[in-house]
Amino acid sequence: MTRVPVRASRMSVVGTETAFEVLAEVKRLEAQGRRIYNFAIGEPDFDTPEHIKQAGIAAIRDNYTHYSPSAGIQPLREAIARVAGRLRGLRFSADEVVVTPGAKPIIYYTLLSCVDPGDEVIYPNPGFPIYESAIRLAGAVPVPLYLREHRGFVFDPDELSSRITPRTRLVILNSPHNPTGGVLSREVLAWVAQLAVEHDLWVLSDEIYSRILFDGEFVSIAALPDMRARTIVLDGFSKIYAMTGWRLGYGIMPAPVAADVARLVTNVESCTATFTQMAGIAALEGPQEPSEAMVAEFRARRDLVVELLDQVPGVRVSPPSGAFYVYPNVTEACRRVGAKDAREFASRMLHEAGVALLAGTAFGTPDPEEDQQYVRLSYAASREQLREGIARMREWVEKGGAR
Repeated sequence: MTRVPVRASRMSVVGTETAFEVLAEVKRLEAQGRRIYNFAIGEPDFDTPEHIKQAGIAAIRDNYTHYSPSAGIQPLREAIARVAGRLRGLRFSADEVVVTPGAKPIIYYTLLSCVDPGDEVIYPNPGFPIYESAIRLAGAVPVPLYLREHRGFVFDPDELSSRITPRTRLVILNSPHNPTGGVLSREVLAWVAQLAVEHDLWVLSDEIYSRILFDGEFVSIAALPDMRARTIVLDGFSKIYAMTGWRLGYGIMPAPVAADVARLVTNVESCTATFTQMAGIAALEGPQEPSEAMVAEFRARRDLVVELLDQVPGVRVSPPSGAFYVYPNVTEACRRVGAKDAREFASRMLHEAGVALLAGTAFGTPDPEEDQQYVRLSYAASREQLREGIARMREWVEKGGAR
C-alpha cells in the first residue's frame, strides 16, 4: 500500500462558505429536472453595466494584459482614493490603496500584517464566515461578538468592551451587515472608536455594502476622530457594480500598512488582472445610474420579501436597513415542520420544497444566551421568483413539512 504524506494541520481550521456548498447542491437538483428557487447565494442578479464591460473588452484589445504593480495601477488607485474618500468624507491618497482580486484577500492580509499568532480578534457573530476562518488560519484567537435580534442585530457596546483583553489586537466591523442587513449607527461607531483608541486596537471595517443602504446613513468608522490611522477599510466592485466574477476589490489603510499588504500581494498573486482594473476605473468614473437603479430595486424587493415572510406561519422578520438579505427567525417554523434546528429546516426546505436558504449556523456559532433559529434569504432574485419561492415556503410550513 502506498504511503501518503501527512497533510498540514492548519487545514483543520480553514472554514468555507456554505453558500457555495448549497449552490453545488442546487445545481445537482436542477440537473435532475427540479425547479429550485435559489435564495442562498449573495450575488446581485443584475448584469455588469454595459459601459464597464466595454471598458474591460477595450482594455484587453489595448493589451492591458501584462503585470501591474502589486498594489494596483496608479489611475485606479487614484480613482478609488477620490471616490471612496468622497463617500466617507475623507481625503485618501493612492499610496493608501491596495487593489486585490476580490475583497476577501484584504481580510487575510489585514490579519497577517496587523495580528500575531495568539492575539485575539473580535468579530461579529453571525457574520461573514471567512472572518473566523481567516482569524484561525493566521494563528489568532477568534472572539465572537453576538448580534441579537432584540437589538436590531447590532452588538451591545458594553458587551464589546467586556470582550477586550490585553491580547486583543483587532476588531472586525461589517456595516451594512451580512447576513442580517443591520447598520451601525454613528453613536455605536463612536463607542467602538473610543475603545479602539483606549486599548490601541486595529479596526478592519468591511464596507462592501456601503452603497446598498435603505434606511439611516452610512458612516465609516475611519471618518471618526483618531480612527483613520488605525482603520483598514475593505470595499470592492462585486456588489454595487454586479462584478462578482471580475474579482476586483481593495483596501484603504495607513500607507505603512498598505506597503506591507502590497508585499503580501507580491508573494501570493503578484497583482490583480490589469484589464479588470481598467474596467474598475470605468465603473468608478462612468455613469452611476445602473447602480442606483439596482439599489432602488433591492429596496422594493426588501419591502416585498418582508411582507411575504410575514405571512409564513412561525416566521418573524425585521426589515433590514441595507445589503440584500433578510435574516428571519424561524424557531417556531422549525417546530411546525419537526426540524430540530435551522440547518435541518434549510436542508429539508431545499429538498422537499425546492427553496434554497442558508441556515444561521453558516454564519457562526449559536448564541449561548439565546436558543433561537435563523435563516438567511438573499433577495438577489426577481420579484416573480421571490413571490413564487416564498409561496412554496409558506405552503411547505403550513403542511408541516414534506409536500
